[in-house]
This record gives sequence, structure tokens and C-alpha cells, in this order.
Amino acid sequence: MKLKTALLLVIAIFLCSTAFAQSSKELKRKKEALQREIELAQRNLNKTTSGKKLTLGQINAIKAQIRLRQEKIATINSEMKNLDQQIHENTNKVQNLKGRLAELKKEYAAMIRFAQRNRNSYDKMMFIFAASDFNQAYKRIKYLQQFGQYRKKQAAYIQGTEKQLSNQIVVLDKNLKSKGSLLQEEVSEKSKLDKNKSEQTAVLSKLSKQEKQFKQDIQKKRQQQAAIDRQIQAAIAREIAAARKKAEEEARERERIAAAKAKAENKAAPTSSESKPKTNSEALRSTPEAAKLSDAFEANRGSLPSPVATGYITGRFGAYKVDQATAMRNGVVFQTSEGAAVRAVFNGTVSTVFQQYGKYYVVIIHGEYFTVYEGLQSVSVSKGQKVTTKQTIGTAGTADGVPELGFQIHRGSVAQNPESWLAR
Repeated sequence: MKLKTALLLVIAIFLCSTAFAQSSKELKRKKEALQREIELAQRNLNKTTSGKKLTLGQINAIKAQIRLRQEKIATINSEMKNLDQQIHENTNKVQNLKGRLAELKKEYAAMIRFAQRNRNSYDKMMFIFAASDFNQAYKRIKYLQQFGQYRKKQAAYIQGTEKQLSNQIVVLDKNLKSKGSLLQEEVSEKSKLDKNKSEQTAVLSKLSKQEKQFKQDIQKKRQQQAAIDRQIQAAIAREIAAARKKAEEEARERERIAAAKAKAENKAAPTSSESKPKTNSEALRSTPEAAKLSDAFEANRGSLPSPVATGYITGRFGAYKVDQATAMRNGVVFQTSEGAAVRAVFNGTVSTVFQQYGKYYVVIIHGEYFTVYEGLQSVSVSKGQKVTTKQTIGTAGTADGVPELGFQIHRGSVAQNPESWLAR
């Protein structure tokens, strides 16, 4: 029973250690990814600060840096929490091994004292011959043999336990050093965060001096975005209308064939059971291929790849404040690296490619879903072309000197929050 309990304890400790290791690796990967995004944000910020004129790109880059650093500090804290758990576990292991080693040494000392008292062959022979019968004498011989073997095993146990203890102390030292490094990293990141906040304060102070020009720039961007959104909605509406028309024509054709068949067989014309698509979703899913593609797209919610390989979100979906007024954003905005490739996030067909304000816009249809890629510098696809997941469709353009991409997802004509669809 004791052996079973000990075995379960060892398994539990192993599983906990494995879980900690996996979690630590995930946190380390996340921290490294955040650091890459912070460095990218700094490069973009350096581009915008070279000019005297304050831009929205500059403000967004500083905000992104602050948010990313806060996320990195939170990740470091999670790493330290994990390390604290590991340190606690390893400290307990060291204490248990020390206790076990003391017990083994105590037992071994007792055996040595016994062996010293019965160290010569005469004593051993007298111990055997003092037996009351042959059976007892045989058992005493076996006892002396087993006692010698047990002593050797105990010596091996002591050596093994000392080695375990030494290894565990090394692991514990590494844990403590790692925690010290993380504490230094956290202090450094908090210092950089304070610097970013100071930069933000300076930018806001600068904003008050350029407020009139800045308001004009924002108003112009809002008007342009509204015009672009109207074109995107019009493109989606055309696709829905075309899908509805096709579905209705197919329904009428099926009715015509059924009526002709009934007439040939001298039967009453069948009552029409074909229903025209009532919703946009039904119209867009009217073919087996479209329905299958829609289901596949939906099944990948939360795991779609990012439309850019490197980048971070500076503009979030939904309502946001601009110049004390509330505006709506139908997607998200990524700041990315210069000349970044823009990728299709799923298999589909290019529905629309149009140009506006010197930039390109691509709409891809995935059954009843649409993905929209905004503000491209160049495109490498055309209307009607089939595309696959992560296929390059163009390169990101710039806004205020910063590489940027707008990205939208629509279910029919209804805009979705892309962050809930994309993998982190």
C-alpha cells in the first residue's frame, strides 16, 4: 500500500513538473512574440517621429507600444508565478531527499555497528552452530547472506539519494537565478513603459498645439473610410444579389422540369415545394460547395491565420473615440513591417478588386463569409481567381508613413469582430 502511495506521488510530481515546463515554454514564446511586436512598433514610431507634423500613425504606434509592454509585463509576472510554484516544489523535494538521506545513513550506521560486533568468522560460525536445529541453522546462514546484500543495497541507495539531492539543488539554483533574471527584466520593462507613457504625454502636449490640423486630417480620413466602406458593402450586396438570383433561377428550373414530367405522365402538376431563399445566408449557401466552404470557414473560428505574418493591432473593431466623437470601425487595423506580404486567411474566390485614393482593396468570398483586405500598395490577384489559405494576394500599403493594413470579416452583410476569428 505504501509503495502504491509513493508511486502515485512520484507520478503526480512528474505530471506537475511537465505541466509547469509546458506552461513556461508557452509563456516564453508569448513573451518573445510580444518583444518582436514591440520592436516593430518602435521602428514604425521612429519613422513617424522624423517629421515635425503629428500623425495618427505616431499616436497609434505609442499606444501600441504601451499596450504591448503591459502585456509583456503581465507575461513576465505569469512566468514568475510559475517559477514560484516550481521553486516551492523543488524546495520540498530537497527537504524530502535530505530527510530520506538522514534516515538511510542512520539505518546504515546501525548495520555497520552490528557488523562490527560480529566481524570475525568465529562469531558468525558460533551464531550458526547455536541454532536449535538444522532448519534454523540454514535460516541463519541465509540471514547473514541477505544482511550482506542489504548493506550493499543501502550503500547504493545512499549514493543514489545523494546524487538526486545534488541534482535537485542544481535545479533549484537554476530556478532562483531565472527568477532573479525575470525580476530584472520586469524592472527594465516597467522603466521602458514609464518612458513610453512620458512620450505619450509629450505627444498629447504636441497635439494641443497642432489640434486644428490634426482634426482636419482625422475628418478627412473618416470621410475616406466611409466612402471605402460603402464600396465594400456594395460589393458584398452585389454578391448576395447574384447568389439570390442564381438560387431563384435554379428553383424555377427544378419546378419547370417537375411540371413537364407530371404532364408527360398525365398527372396533376405538383404543388411547388421549392422555397426561394429567405435570408442572405440561405442565398449564399444555396450550393453544396458554398455550404461546405461556409462550414469550413466557421469551423476555423479562433484559428484563422493573420493576414500579415508580422504585425500588431492598433485599431480595434467597433465603436471608438476620435476627436471627442464616436466612430465605428468595421474591422481591425494592423501596423506591420515595410513591404509586408498580405495573405488570404482562408480558401475562397476573389469577389472584388478595386482602387481608391491610390490604394487597392480586395474582397474574397468564402461561402456566406467575406474577408476584406484594405489599403494595399499592390495586388497579385484578380476577380474570379481562386485563392488558398496564406496565399499572398498583395503587399501592405502605408498610412502616415507607417506600413498598415485594414482587415474585415463579414457574415453576409454583417461585420464581425476579426479578433475573435484570428489565431493569437
